[in-house]
Amino acid sequence: MNQRRFIRMVAAAGVLALGGTLAACSTGGAADGKVEITFSTNNDETSVSNAEKWIAAFEEKYPTITVNLDSHPAGTEGDNLTKTKLSTGEMQEVFLYNTGALLQVLQPDQTLVDLSGESWMADVTDDFQSTVAGENGVYGGPVGTSFAGGVLYNKKVYDQLGLEVPTSWEEFMENSQTIKDELPDVTPVLQAYGDDWTAQLWLLADFGNVDQQDPDWAANYTANKAKFVDEPAFAGFEHQQEAFEAGFFNEDILAINNDQALKLLADGSAAQYPMLTAVLGSIAQNSPEFLNDIGYFAMPADDAKYTSATVWMPSGLYIPKTAEGAKLDAAKKFVDFVVASPEACAISNETGVPAGPYVTTACELTGEVPPAVEELQAYFDSEKTAPALEFLSPVKGPALPALTVQVGTGISTAKDAAALYDEDVKKQAQQLNLPGW
Repeated sequence: MNQRRFIRMVAAAGVLALGGTLAACSTGGAADGKVEITFSTNNDETSVSNAEKWIAAFEEKYPTITVNLDSHPAGTEGDNLTKTKLSTGEMQEVFLYNTGALLQVLQPDQTLVDLSGESWMADVTDDFQSTVAGENGVYGGPVGTSFAGGVLYNKKVYDQLGLEVPTSWEEFMENSQTIKDELPDVTPVLQAYGDDWTAQLWLLADFGNVDQQDPDWAANYTANKAKFVDEPAFAGFEHQQEAFEAGFFNEDILAINNDQALKLLADGSAAQYPMLTAVLGSIAQNSPEFLNDIGYFAMPADDAKYTSATVWMPSGLYIPKTAEGAKLDAAKKFVDFVVASPEACAISNETGVPAGPYVTTACELTGEVPPAVEELQAYFDSEKTAPALEFLSPVKGPALPALTVQVGTGISTAKDAAALYDEDVKKQAQQLNLPGW
């Protein structure tokens, strides 16, 4: 029944005292000032556990607000469910979702509440804000820590040979040659194509350097005006080929997987591994005695002044525009609490091994922080970071793992692989109906 008609019916019946109650209900409140909202998060054990702790702490601080917990699958199934709920007006008052290109599919300017005016937003990095922004607002608050792509290295091997962290590609190649010459039993640059996705790191982790050289590259790439076959993006393919041709890779490159590679890096059987800092948790679990032997540096650019860490952003908290009145106020309080309160930060710090810094100054890493994360923090402090390309563009082709495996094993040249990848992304861009393709 139409709400206005219903209110008129009540008034006609002379039950005017109900007007205040109905008004409160229509905006999500209650006569006694209590409000009930729902928070939807991923259904994995860690996400649900953290959510339960946040809710308990929040309700203790705000006893008039009840937060119910809902969980949903991650991946494609969760994405489709989120799109459906937003389109039907059934989305929970607060929900966890991706940042970057996947968020843009939700049309945030039309479906989400602008949070740019919230006080905690001033503490959030510009890099993160750029991945949760539309044309008319900034829509998400960060949850958890970031992680980065670059090179994980064995600090003991570096110390043994007196090597310094490279800041340019030439220095990286010189370090690798020294390791090859001085320590023949140690792999200079580890590769693990038993998990083909690992081969992509040469390209993906180099994007921070691309962004430093051309801040408009991602936008031009999305508009079909920039290509991987051209510089500066071609460097990712080119450097992988150069490292292969120099003989720096392990012989069992196709046989070992990522978990095996991490153990080899941890015990010093390998010196350097292009990888994500997200794997630090695996090292802590499988080789805990070696965690402090692992360091991090950004994938080196040809020119050291462009060398920057490529950062994968944490997920975001969002509020749909269907949240109104008292429910909207309660939802904003909950987002504020999770993003910026000392209680919520403490809960996040208790969860596993950090893979990178927070993207808000409201939270700080506490306790024992892995050396690799401390070294990554230095790039944040010097503002030498950029979001990974997937946060800035929806265009990514499915053939990238296979193409980078071919470059890393000498089957294809960097130039051929880059040209093939430019054709591969064209198909996806056309499927997305992007202009210019």
